[in-house]
Amino acid sequence: MNISDTGPIRVAIVGSTASGKSDVAMAVARELGDVELVSVDSMQVYRGMDIGTAKPTAAERAEVVHHCINLVAPTDEFTVGDFQPAYRAAIDHARSRSHRALLVGGTGLYHRVVIDDFELPGEFPEVRAELEAEPDTVGLHARLATLDPAAAGKMEPENRRRVVRALEVTLGSGRPFSDFGPGVDAYPPTPVTQIGLRRPRPVIAERIERRVAAMIDAGLIDEVRELMAAGFSRSAGQALGYKEIVAYLDGRIGKDEAIETIITRTRQFAVRQERWFRRDPRVQWIDVDHDPVAEVAPAVIHALHA
Repeated sequence: MNISDTGPIRVAIVGSTASGKSDVAMAVARELGDVELVSVDSMQVYRGMDIGTAKPTAAERAEVVHHCINLVAPTDEFTVGDFQPAYRAAIDHARSRSHRALLVGGTGLYHRVVIDDFELPGEFPEVRAELEAEPDTVGLHARLATLDPAAAGKMEPENRRRVVRALEVTLGSGRPFSDFGPGVDAYPPTPVTQIGLRRPRPVIAERIERRVAAMIDAGLIDEVRELMAAGFSRSAGQALGYKEIVAYLDGRIGKDEAIETIITRTRQFAVRQERWFRRDPRVQWIDVDHDPVAEVAPAVIHALHA
């Protein structure tokens, strides 16, 4: 299925973490009654990682249909390539019920892949393993520049993750990495209307601090302790809040340092999210002064009725 095919009206609420996206989405779904929510979050896909990912509560999931959460165990690897078919299944589900789909989340790459229907290259583990064994990232970038100068020109020579991935695809598929679509720097027409919540950075910073404190009070440390028994995959282990609490439980840092580190890294992540979405000229931004539900929900409802 191509996501550009005729289907349920799709609207996406975007913005940085702690901006109020989930509150707006739930308010809209309650108001309209025929809206299904699609989480576009790379960490809410993991079962049991509930508190630290600000996952919708069981009561909210019972009230409104939610998609793309609790898909795999934290021990499993999960990539954007796995997310794309899960998203398509969610859209199919909404279509089958004549419902509308409302996307909610802040994982920028996952968001772009589904709203623009990127053609994703495959995985080539053996090639990747050979590349990972090479410690010279700049040297790998030089190799990529020879094989695929267009791709190499769009990434920093020290960005090891991107360089290795581009080389993996180029060598494994026999096609230049740059052949797989225009990439995230292009913004073609999309069937998804994007509405962005924009709040001053000091406000986001304060909300993040309160959110982290609430997560600790809600039992984040115990949640991580229980999950540590089985361990985390490489992808799940990158989740904000979890790797810092693991470091605390392992005795590598103190509790206060872990909490402060979570706050700092989450604030930094929020800035990166804001910059990512700000580059997209298709986003319709709404500056939130006080109440995101009152100020943004009417625009989302209007877009869903359009």
